[in-house]
Amino acid sequence: MAMTMHCDIVSAEESIFSGLIEMLIAAGSLGDLGIAPGHAPLLTDLIPGPVRLIKPGGEEVVYYVSGGFLEVQSSVVTLLADTALRAGDMDEAAAQEAMAEAERAMQDSSAELDYATAATRLAEASAQLRVLRQMKKHAQ
Repeated sequence: MAMTMHCDIVSAEESIFSGLIEMLIAAGSLGDLGIAPGHAPLLTDLIPGPVRLIKPGGEEVVYYVSGGFLEVQSSVVTLLADTALRAGDMDEAAAQEAMAEAERAMQDSSAELDYATAATRLAEASAQLRVLRQMKKHAQ
């Protein structure tokens, strides 16, 4: 039987996931992280992108996080995110529209949105599309 650890994924609105996993893969600010049972304690920030959970038995579940923090303790992994969505709940058309809107706002110097806010929205929409495309690739 494979080793497992407890994982909690929590957004500002709700608890997204709580259960046993064999591995977590997330997009950290310094690159992708793979967390397995027995990993050294760690606290790191996350960038917008996918979080993949490998559950006991090998089932893979994908979530999107808008960024946040990942804490690893002896047998518990906690991911705190402003926004966390189940990848299956995301809308590709809405993500593409958000990306296009952010690109337009970045080009429009008279826009009410400042450049940094538009760049953040662009990064989040791009990350959502990346998650959706990864899901499609794994489904094939």
